[in-house]
Amino acid sequence: MVNFIMIVVCIVAGMIFRSAKLIHPQAHKGINTWILYIALPAVAFKYIPRVSWTSEMILPAIGSLVVMAAGWLFISVYCRIKGYSKRTRSTLILASGFSNTSFIGFPLIAAYYGEQYISIGIICDQAMFLLLSTFGIIWAVKGGGEHATVSAKLVAKRLFSFPPFVGALLALLLSAVIDISPAEPFFDKLAATVAPLALFSVGLQLKFNGWKREISQVMVTQVYKLLIAPALVIGLALLAGKTGHAAKISVFEAAMPTLITSSIIAEQFKLNTRITNLIIGISIILGFFTTAAWFKIMEIIF
Repeated sequence: MVNFIMIVVCIVAGMIFRSAKLIHPQAHKGINTWILYIALPAVAFKYIPRVSWTSEMILPAIGSLVVMAAGWLFISVYCRIKGYSKRTRSTLILASGFSNTSFIGFPLIAAYYGEQYISIGIICDQAMFLLLSTFGIIWAVKGGGEHATVSAKLVAKRLFSFPPFVGALLALLLSAVIDISPAEPFFDKLAATVAPLALFSVGLQLKFNGWKREISQVMVTQVYKLLIAPALVIGLALLAGKTGHAAKISVFEAAMPTLITSSIIAEQFKLNTRITNLIIGISIILGFFTTAAWFKIMEIIF
């Protein structure tokens, strides 16, 4: 319940601060810099060393890949039909293909299934995080309009200068050779700043005026993110013959709202942050209802 209250408080606080002009109009850029360079790398150092790489963890990781890949295909077809620009396509892919598997996902897993199953959620989260840090950045670069052509060298340069990806890579390598658990409380404190600051940043940028012009794009992403994506992972689990908690948590995480970090990446690469923030705000509200429905559905299927 505390997490749900914090979601509302942080987003509304951002909207109030912006409307009352209590903060600089570009303040969200400074907040996003902290999240990108400090908080998100700390998330990697907090969670990656805890992951137990067993065969049961394959489905949660593959589930995240399916959500992203199908989101790319779904949005690409939709944008081609509509004749949208590369910028809009990249914006909608970021808003559709990546789930909020941690800040919203972890509390909901604990509420519906029990805290012991958050370990499965961590696999989903880290897979999603790594996919965002790689494919997400590639799409962001392509849609950012900074270059006429996107070369492998350019993508590699942006990827290896993207702090969350570098943090995840270092966490994976260092945890394999040394024990970094003594530093866990430090990383835990830094990682805890992601959710409130990211939500506050979304609130600073969230504007509902003129939303009717973008309702088609917003609703298409909601249909994919909250309905189609979890249905695809259910199909994957049944095809693989998985019906235990690994399957349930994989589907549940796929049903989560849009990843908040999508807004930060959209801002960094000059994509359409207005649409991204609208999608995040609406998906969080709708997601509380759709995840409850998916929980009931999985109790029947599995």
